[in-house]
Amino acid sequence: SFVQVLYLLYRGELPSKDQEKLLESLMIALINPGPRHGATRAAMNAGVGKTLPVHILPIATSVLGGDYLGGGEIEPAIRFLRKHTNKDPALIAAQLLEADSLKDESIAPGFGRRYGGIDIMTCSLADKLCQLRAASDGLHWGAAFSAELNKHGMGWLPTGLAAAVFTDLGFQPKYGGPLFQLIGAPGLIAHGMELANKPFTAMPFVPDENYVIED
Repeated sequence: SFVQVLYLLYRGELPSKDQEKLLESLMIALINPGPRHGATRAAMNAGVGKTLPVHILPIATSVLGGDYLGGGEIEPAIRFLRKHTNKDPALIAAQLLEADSLKDESIAPGFGRRYGGIDIMTCSLADKLCQLRAASDGLHWGAAFSAELNKHGMGWLPTGLAAAVFTDLGFQPKYGGPLFQLIGAPGLIAHGMELANKPFTAMPFVPDENYVIED
């Protein structure tokens, strides 16, 4: 299968059935970053701007490689999980909350706020992935850590979820960012191509009454 070959390329061996199921489930969950993600907006802007179709994905994945909700956060998130999975998640959460200034909505790599609160969808996805048999220390510790953060309006981010799965599957940290970009690529193409032959007015602009201009 595609997932088996992907795993083979980056791990040098075929996955077990349980590992294959975990990776496939993550890939389905994150295949579309969604229309609010900066990378998707880049794809949409490129498409509606009559960019050549073959250039839409490189433009969008460069944004998906960024440090905020992007591939640039995956390696630090994997290293964060590896460093803390033998520690009490409640204690780590308390220490971070005490020192936190919450820059960029993130309290730790892969964890924080999204749009001002808990990323409910990602937390729900994490609960489902934790039930799979290949789920191990990364996902289970991350779930306990996220539960502590939930009490303060924070929790899993998509980058943290991806990092936890990559950790449990044994991927090296440096592979995390590119894999995250690869997983989200189909959704970026879909959003960009949807607008490729449409006028600028097809873009989902925010209604005028919802714009706020601060003095």
